Amino acid sequence: MNKKQPYMNFGAAGLFALFGLLFFILLFRYFSIQITGEVGSQPLAAKAQQKYNRTGNLEGARGVIYDTKGEVISEDTTAYTLIAILDKKMTTSPKKPNHVTNPEKTARELARFIDMEESEIYSILTKDLFQVEFGKAGRDISHQIKKEIEELKLPGITFKRDSKRFYPNGIFASHLIGYADRIEEKDGTYNYVGKMGIEMTLNEELTGKDGTINYESDLWGYLLPNGEQKVTPAKNGNDVYLTLDKKIQTFLEDAMNKVVDEYNPKKIIAIVADPKTGDILAMGQRPSFHPKTKEGIDNSWHNEAIETSFEPGSTMKIFTLAAAIEENKFDPNELFQSGSYKVTSKDKPIHDHKRAGWGTISYLEGVQRSSNVAFAKLANEKLGFDKFREYLTKFGFDKPTGIDLPSETSGKIQYTWPVEKATTAYGQGTAITPIQQIQAATAVANNGKMMKPQVIDKIVNHDTGEIIKDIKPEVVSSPISAETAKEVRDILETVVTNKKTGTGTRYQIDGYSVAGKTGTASIPDPKGGYLTGQEDYIFSFLGMAPKNDPKLIVYVAIQQPEIDHYSMGSIPVSMVFNPVMKNSLQYLNIQPSQQEKASTTKLGDLDGQSVTETIKQLEKSALEVVVLGKGSKVTGQIPAPDTNVLEGEKVIIKTGGDLEAPDMTGWSLRDVMKVAKLSGVKLNSTGSGYVVKQNIAEGAVLHDGDFLIVDLKTPEEVLMLEEENKEADENSEESEGELENVPLD
Repeated sequence: MNKKQPYMNFGAAGLFALFGLLFFILLFRYFSIQITGEVGSQPLAAKAQQKYNRTGNLEGARGVIYDTKGEVISEDTTAYTLIAILDKKMTTSPKKPNHVTNPEKTARELARFIDMEESEIYSILTKDLFQVEFGKAGRDISHQIKKEIEELKLPGITFKRDSKRFYPNGIFASHLIGYADRIEEKDGTYNYVGKMGIEMTLNEELTGKDGTINYESDLWGYLLPNGEQKVTPAKNGNDVYLTLDKKIQTFLEDAMNKVVDEYNPKKIIAIVADPKTGDILAMGQRPSFHPKTKEGIDNSWHNEAIETSFEPGSTMKIFTLAAAIEENKFDPNELFQSGSYKVTSKDKPIHDHKRAGWGTISYLEGVQRSSNVAFAKLANEKLGFDKFREYLTKFGFDKPTGIDLPSETSGKIQYTWPVEKATTAYGQGTAITPIQQIQAATAVANNGKMMKPQVIDKIVNHDTGEIIKDIKPEVVSSPISAETAKEVRDILETVVTNKKTGTGTRYQIDGYSVAGKTGTASIPDPKGGYLTGQEDYIFSFLGMAPKNDPKLIVYVAIQQPEIDHYSMGSIPVSMVFNPVMKNSLQYLNIQPSQQEKASTTKLGDLDGQSVTETIKQLEKSALEVVVLGKGSKVTGQIPAPDTNVLEGEKVIIKTGGDLEAPDMTGWSLRDVMKVAKLSGVKLNSTGSGYVVKQNIAEGAVLHDGDFLIVDLKTPEEVLMLEEENKEADENSEESEGELENVPLD
């Protein structure tokens, strides 16, 4: 046994040396790490921070867009993204699978909730990936849909919380508001970027800035109770308040929808503005689109009121008239020959929409009838083309308005040849935008001060409420005086109120005085020239109310509505203008004008009285007297004795002798019935409106039992009749060669 001891001692010494060496190596390593803080040239602190420090993203919300009253138009809202876990390793318990176990069933169920075919969903669910998403169909899922999917308890189906841009009003000034698209950034995050309208113009102001949170966690990622945290707060985007009024915009959208349903026009453009400030209270068009789904956007990418210029037609006459009045070149009582006019002997003739004209008429009647000849002569002979051109600049027609919307275009003034200068005076040849017309009209409505159109009211810090930018009304220029503006409004009111000569009678609104001008512009034919169909026009109206102190300007233009005759073009336009103007004025608490009640007179018993004295007596009461017969004494009357009659009403009196038919042109059916009853004739009538034709000529004797037949037509039908019954010399005029794109009013 003793012989083995040396070997044992040698083994023990060897082990001691080995463990001693290992100890010294460990000790050296320990002090080396303590001193250098590195392992394998890698800093331990950095490794620990990487393993236990977590970074989270704090999303900065996009700013909210409000109307002028604080109603939400566009905002961020919570949405969810659908995710499917496919990796089997995520399941630790077969009883509670965390991955998709049945792709067929899962695809079938999900197809009920997202816009994707079952086969396509199945194809995604059978990919060899850890997890998958479902593209556009699986994003922007509402809380309600998420809840319904979760109730199915489909293994492997989960959701990621996200946000989406929400437009609660649907189709609502869509081209003005625009939309924001969800764009993937280089770092894999998503952000919304404005692509049209205000969302695009103010994208920088609306876009928020994400923040971060850095915190210490345990091995499993849970926040340590005493761990350090470092937060860089997110900065939300600024909020934008527009000049739009949700209520007025709704009036406009509803009115346009009705016209689309009934007349199916190619386009509608409409603007409502406050002439005192230039604020745009409503702006819309058809076709339009839904900003969330983008449905309809392929039909119209452009904001037509801002980005499209076209020949305005006779609404341009407002500004030619204003220039002539400002230069003291307009005499409403001066006479001129209507029908046609040559600017120079070499030019083709300019025609009125009634090509034969109305004979020799006053310039006031020329405005009311929308005579092209009247305005060509005003520009050429009264103002002079150079002076008129100055006013085109003063009214801002040769440059953009500067409204805060993208891609605004400018007018295209054709002003080289004499005939172009003349046609510009009545809205032909030269093209301008609707927003330019609105801006120019503010000068007429705002006592000579032309206001810049505004769509932004203010920009506000979302987090603090601080007003960052407050937009004030801006006077662009003063092209006319207050006196001129008032006279223009007075004259334009007669365009609406004069039943005999006014082209805008359809735009009368109960309780409010309207001043405005109609327009009917030809549409260029891509093949050359102009379209010639009965509906191939842009029908428009530019009006303001109340006339004495306008609170609103409304412009409506409708292209190619489905109508039987161009004279009906004012019908769909008025279906937008009238309800929008009236409802908006009432909503703004603009009180109706205090209309004087027409005086009434109690009619006495006239039987046996002198015809001469009776006429004098009735005319003193502002009554219109029509006498049937040649006798000297009254033998009958309508209305009957003791009847209250209104000022201006027709009183028919019967005398002795033969009863001769009066000229009943322009009479109402009610007044014709008075004649029929007194004379004993039998009355037949056709149509509705006012008398345009009678079978018994003026001065012919009315015999008891005869048939009196009258043909009645509305003012629109009368205009159609005038066009269809052009005078015979029209063909010879056309053979001389003439302008073919003649505005019709």
